[in-house]
Formats: sequence, C-alpha cells, structure tokens
Amino acid sequence: MDRARRQQMLTLLPICLALAFSLTAVGSSHWCEGTRRVAKPLCQDRPGMLHCIHFSEGSGGTDQRDSQAVQYIWETGDDMFMQRRFHSGLWQTCEEALDSSEGEWETCRSFWSVVPAKEQGVLWLSIGAEVLSIILMLVSAILLGSRVSSPSSGLPGIKMDISIAILMVLAGLLSMVAHMMYTTIFQITVNLGPEDWRPQKWDHGWSYCLAWGSFALCMMVSVVTMSRYTAAHLEATEKQRTQKISQHSQHHFPEPKAPERIWEMRVVPISAGHAPMSVSNHLPPGAPGRVSMC
Repeated sequence: MDRARRQQMLTLLPICLALAFSLTAVGSSHWCEGTRRVAKPLCQDRPGMLHCIHFSEGSGGTDQRDSQAVQYIWETGDDMFMQRRFHSGLWQTCEEALDSSEGEWETCRSFWSVVPAKEQGVLWLSIGAEVLSIILMLVSAILLGSRVSSPSSGLPGIKMDISIAILMVLAGLLSMVAHMMYTTIFQITVNLGPEDWRPQKWDHGWSYCLAWGSFALCMMVSVVTMSRYTAAHLEATEKQRTQKISQHSQHHFPEPKAPERIWEMRVVPISAGHAPMSVSNHLPPGAPGRVSMC
C-alpha cells in the first residue's frame, strides 16, 4: 500500500466517525437534560402511588360528600412538590411518568408543541442545517471511499484533498450554526414555553456533546487535508521548476562566438640597402599573412 492511499484511509476514519456522531445526535432526544418541579397529586386520585399528598378528613370522619368536611393536607412547602427528570432533542421531549407502576417510565411529546410559534422557523433552520451537514459528510465519505477502493478512478489525489477539505469545513460550519440555534431556541422555550413543561434546572446532555464532537472532527479533517494539499502543491511546483531548469541546461548550451577579425602588424628586420617593411592587414581567422613593402 502506497503512502497516498494510507493517508486517505486515515482521513476516511474520522469522517465516518463524525458522520456517526452526527447521526446519533440528531436521532437522539438527550440534547438537554434536567429536572422539572411538579406538584404531587392526591393519593386518593392515584391509589397505590408512592409520591402523592396524604390527607386526613375532618368533621370526625363523616361522609366525604358532606360539604362541611375539611381535608387537612400534611405536606407543606417543598414536600408538596416532586422533581421529575426530563430530556429534550430536536424532535421530542420526554419526562418521567408520575407512577412507574403503570408500566410507563416516560411520557413524550413533540418538541414542536412546546416551542413558541414565533420561534418554530428558527428550529426548522436548525434542523435543516444539521441535515445538510450530514449530507456533506456523507458525500465526503463516498468520494474518499471510492478513491481508496479504486485508486485508478475518480479525481486525482491533489484535487481530492481540496474537495474533501471544502466539503468538511462547510459541514463543520453548518453544524456549528445549527447547535447554536438550537441552544437559543431551547433557552427561549424555557422562558416562554408552557407552564406544564418549563424546567427548573437543565444542562446539555450527551447528544449535544456528540454533536460538538462531530464538529471538531470535521474541522480537524479539513485542516489536515488542506495542509496535505498545500504540501503536495508546493512539492509538485518545485518538481516542475527543477525539471524545466534541467531541460533548459541540457538543450540550450551557449554556442562559442566566432573570433573577430584582427589587425596584425609587425616589423620585419631589414638588411642594408632595403627600406623597412611592415606587415599590416585585416586578417581573417586562419588566413596567412600578407606582406607589403613601403
């Protein structure tokens, strides 16, 4: 296995992990968890219930239908209330049932039913951003998986890296915006939602942590692939530059210049009775000199 394919397989793993985190978070209802303060029901309304308000009859235990009968409730203050745990997600919100002896551990309803009507559009945007982020991560996984399974097909390696980097950074940014919008919507619902739902205490749940973990993986993959693309691009550019320099040096040697014509002058020794002689002419290269008499 070559180095490029090994790097692509290592990149595919966090992409699949981010996709799994995001799918689990979107399908779960544990984005926010907490408790809600609920008044205890009367024990006579729910016989056999563990958490209820006990009362005693007045007027010496006369018939309950007597209008002068008085019910004395012993629980006061915080004893009149009980804490019910709840959890909410993008799709539904659930809370503990009043009495688990009836076989129902939780009662759930749609999260849309508790969100104020004016804020439901923002919730739609949050869900749409989450779904689009999942689609981008799925496309990235498919592209990279096809490249790993069949290296000869698909985009070249350097173009694949830049495509994965762009898709993953868009997926991360969309998921970040969706998480922030959901947190805002939930806070507004806590303040303006129906009285029978408003929690007393709440915090983010494990699904919310998975969603942000998916965002972190998306950004990590985009940074790694972008760094690899930059390094490969610089290496390819330097290799092309080196090849051009070597080809230029091999095929374009400088030709030696032809020697210029020179003027050659010399004095020839003279004997008695002869005039002095000088050699002066424009001599081409390799031509024998000519002598002139003065």
